[in-house]
Amino acid sequence: MYAVIKTGGKQYRVAADDVIQVERLEAEAGSEIKLTDVLMIGGNGQAKIGAPAVDGAAVTAEVLEQVKGPKLVIFKKRRRKNSRRKAGHRQSLTVLRIKDIAGA
Repeated sequence: MYAVIKTGGKQYRVAADDVIQVERLEAEAGSEIKLTDVLMIGGNGQAKIGAPAVDGAAVTAEVLEQVKGPKLVIFKKRRRKNSRRKAGHRQSLTVLRIKDIAGA
């Protein structure tokens, strides 16, 4: 059984015991959270597709840790203008372990 969830403006296909990294969620490491924005539940040759979300469906996940993603360098240059700009970014991420998919 699997589900497609939406969090942080992105969609993820998850199954039980999957470990995923999503954009930062406000939760302590070791706590459980419920993701209720479930777009689809599938498995065993059947699928429930929501419009836009499946009613009564939820995915339970355990927060493993809060981490930072890889450093990205943003460099802009306008040639022959002596104009350069350099900046960096590291995205804050939350690592989740999917425990249960309810509402199937």
